[in-house]
Amino acid sequence: MMLHIKRFILSTLPVIGFVALSSCQALEKGKTTDNTNGVETITILQTADIHGQLMPHQEMFVENGKFVFKERGGMAHIQTLFKLVKKENPDGTVIVDGGDLIQGSAVAAMSEGDAIAPVIRAMDYDFLIPGNWEVIFGSQKMRSIMESYGKPVVCANIYDESTSAMVYPPYIIKEMKGVKLGFISYNDPEVPIRQNPVFSKGLLFKNLEDNMQPLIKELKEEKGVDILFLVTHLGISKQIYLADQPEIEGVDFVLGNDTHERIRKPLKRKYAQVVEPGGFGSFVGRLDLQVKDGKIVGQNYELIDVDPKKYPADPIVQKIVDEQIAPYKKQMDRVLGYTTQPLYRYLVVENALDNMITDAVRWKTGADIAISNGFRFGTPIVPDASGKAPITYSDIWNMLPVNENVKTGRVTGQQIQNWMEQELHNVFAEKPLERFGGWVIRFSGMELTFKANAPKGERVQSITVGGKPLDLKREYTMAACRRTGEPDHVLCRMPNAKHPKVLDYTVHDVMEEYLKKNGTVSPNIDGRAKVLDLASPVLSQLPNVDYVFR
Repeated sequence: MMLHIKRFILSTLPVIGFVALSSCQALEKGKTTDNTNGVETITILQTADIHGQLMPHQEMFVENGKFVFKERGGMAHIQTLFKLVKKENPDGTVIVDGGDLIQGSAVAAMSEGDAIAPVIRAMDYDFLIPGNWEVIFGSQKMRSIMESYGKPVVCANIYDESTSAMVYPPYIIKEMKGVKLGFISYNDPEVPIRQNPVFSKGLLFKNLEDNMQPLIKELKEEKGVDILFLVTHLGISKQIYLADQPEIEGVDFVLGNDTHERIRKPLKRKYAQVVEPGGFGSFVGRLDLQVKDGKIVGQNYELIDVDPKKYPADPIVQKIVDEQIAPYKKQMDRVLGYTTQPLYRYLVVENALDNMITDAVRWKTGADIAISNGFRFGTPIVPDASGKAPITYSDIWNMLPVNENVKTGRVTGQQIQNWMEQELHNVFAEKPLERFGGWVIRFSGMELTFKANAPKGERVQSITVGGKPLDLKREYTMAACRRTGEPDHVLCRMPNAKHPKVLDYTVHDVMEEYLKKNGTVSPNIDGRAKVLDLASPVLSQLPNVDYVFR
């Protein structure tokens, strides 16, 4: 069926840009005034992948081919934006969050997500969905936190393993201005693989095809829904794929989440349009629909920057944020070292932040190669006018959301070769359903050249370890983080490592020791990973689609 990763084949996505509906003039940007011809305005506001970032933070933008940094985000500032939009369209606004709220920051980790709930409870969200990281503190903790939001939570494919019952309602219906809106939600079926397996114990994540068509039919035919949305936490490649499948007919929009892509105009596909509103609360997606007789006759979409200067903090929400941070603030603000270089992610192939992390792990363990996941998150750390920026304990949690013990083992050159081919395929597979996880795996002690567009199994062009060509028969020592619940022989998704050993220190311990030793660091992109057939820097995994990350 449709979204089973092992069974579907899709050719390269065609280039299709957004085409505005022409039956009625689109809304003037930011205006929601209804006309006298029976046209009503419906507004959808969407956040996604906030990752526990309660306060304003540095954000990276691409302007005139250069990276620039600006302060963005903050939950109290988002609430001010919500209020302003609701004032414009008080009877026609729906606000949704697309998941990954309770993980990715120090306050989220140290409170095990509890600090997030009072903030969400005070905000104007109409409903929320769980993301792939919501399970990080265990399935029961996920359920208790999401219940404490005091808002509806919707998801059609998470089931209780012991009862086989749905954990959440599969959809929500909102009726406003005589227009009936339906929202069906799905989480990534691969959560038990993407995350440490122990996190989601007790839950079953089913495929979309198990119930999607019946739910679409139920909402359109039995419930009389006029406009239908899928709110999905699948990643942009799979969301685009989904919008091209006939099984989705009847859906108007896919409100996508997970990959932090900044879609600034909806991607019009064969059966539905796709949006995704960035990450970390730096942006809010705003979709204004003009509706007449239950039909969309015009639309406008805007990805709004959450500029704290433009949207002053809502005092009620800010007070709650401050109260939640207060017990942890002293520890969060502890300075571990300094950087003279901006540290950020967003680069698909290689970045200085992960170079620093893997260099530190290799320094501590003495391994030939150190590896780390290609995480998508971590707000930028940017030097000020002094030329330095502090790296705090809070920053370590932003960089490394799971503080697991370091693990070592021995692997052959052939294993490394095969593993890198698979990892590159996970990132650059031509078929969206074969893409998996984040960006290119990060490493130290190894140099890689590859072709992203080569066939599966033929992407690696060269690998060197310690400056020498990879010897397929030789054994190398490798260090990585343990993933609780995985077999002992697995190192960061690489199976069958010999002599695996879990060490008595964590990756956070390593970073503290490394920064204490060095004081001030200057990590750079040094070419340890080079793609030969894509222009640098690579900022997105969306080939042949009318979209540019900026």
